[in-house]
Amino acid sequence: MLFRLITAAAVTLLSFVAPASAGELKVAPKAVLELFTSQGCSSCPKADAMLAEMSRRPDVVTLAYHVDYWDYIGWEDTFGTKENSDHQRDYAESWGSGRIFTPQLVVNGKGGLVGGKREAVNVALTGAALPLAVSLSEAPDDMLKISVDGKDGLPGAMIWLVTYIDSADVTIERGENEGKQVVYTQIVTGRQVLGMWDPKTGANLTLPLAEVLTGNANGAAVLVQEDRNGLPGPILGAASFTR
Repeated sequence: MLFRLITAAAVTLLSFVAPASAGELKVAPKAVLELFTSQGCSSCPKADAMLAEMSRRPDVVTLAYHVDYWDYIGWEDTFGTKENSDHQRDYAESWGSGRIFTPQLVVNGKGGLVGGKREAVNVALTGAALPLAVSLSEAPDDMLKISVDGKDGLPGAMIWLVTYIDSADVTIERGENEGKQVVYTQIVTGRQVLGMWDPKTGANLTLPLAEVLTGNANGAAVLVQEDRNGLPGPILGAASFTR
């Protein structure tokens, strides 16, 4: 068994029967939390810590996008990329906003709030739901099988693969967080489109795990997300796994 299955209803039972060496699989989450953060931002460690806490919840998929636009103030984020910054700008444009900031937490692709504000995050999670189920399973020959059922009434969407490193400790030597050692979780290492999801037919994909988890990545999330003329819309469904 490759993964330890985790759902809100089954977490207690399956934590006892899973082998100790198994990874973690989250299916049927109610929310995807995307944190835009930076090692050079003095306000971010609190949000980073809260994301780490949220990542342990069985009903939430968490992703940390490290941006690069604060690198100039004295510390270059070791995980920051232009692609992550562009993804945040795409969200802002999709919402009709010209403002981006860190730490910003995006909930189900529908809107952003100040990361680290626990009360606001809890309010956003109250009643949150993803209408579409995404299934991940191990196929023969070390393959990853992705299945998304069709569902009438929803718009077509893109299927995204987002890879991540589940945890890393970083000692920050300069900048606003100089001298701090911060534990980062769910650190995004790449995003790619796998294909289209059709609400009438659904989608089924099979990928070699060796091609999914490349570089230092040891986990991945599959997101089904509306596309709004090339900009990210609401997330309809998600699942994730960590080896």
